[in-house]
Amino acid sequence: MNKDAHEQAWRKVRVQCEEVKGYDCYTNYYGMDITRDKLCTLVKKWHSTIESFAQAKTTDGYTLRMFCIAFTRRHKRQVKATCYAKNSQQKLIRQKMAEIMVAECAKSTLRELFKNFLSDTVAKQITKECSKIFPLENVLIKKVKVLKKPKFDLTKLMELYQSNTEKQVRTAEPEPTNTLV
Repeated sequence: MNKDAHEQAWRKVRVQCEEVKGYDCYTNYYGMDITRDKLCTLVKKWHSTIESFAQAKTTDGYTLRMFCIAFTRRHKRQVKATCYAKNSQQKLIRQKMAEIMVAECAKSTLRELFKNFLSDTVAKQITKECSKIFPLENVLIKKVKVLKKPKFDLTKLMELYQSNTEKQVRTAEPEPTNTLV
């Protein structure tokens, strides 16, 4: 495993088998979760935990429910031991989280959204926007569920696989040739 795979090892990505052709099994994204040990490492005493969820539809017709979790962060020169957010601040942060998740989902396809989840762009955007209300750290998209899928289309599924194989062929090194013969 490479370094990037170790950094993402706490993500559990669920796929669902859509089509079987011969010995090939064609799968599609079905959800995402994080491991319990990762979640337990994030929880700390004297910090507020803020959780939010949102339900939205992607541009390609998938209905998703996304769950987000965040933790409050201490200020730079803070003396006080605790860093609890007020209930009103937590409510505003939850609203902002849901708003960002819905907006991100509504403007992208399932494939683009999955890439954004893996690269943490949604979490970084939530951290940036919500830190105006109260400073946050360890913001994560904790769980994603696929609630509804559009009508099954084999050609769209095959397009996903075709684009992946074309990229692999383009990035692969040329076959070594035997120059001795």
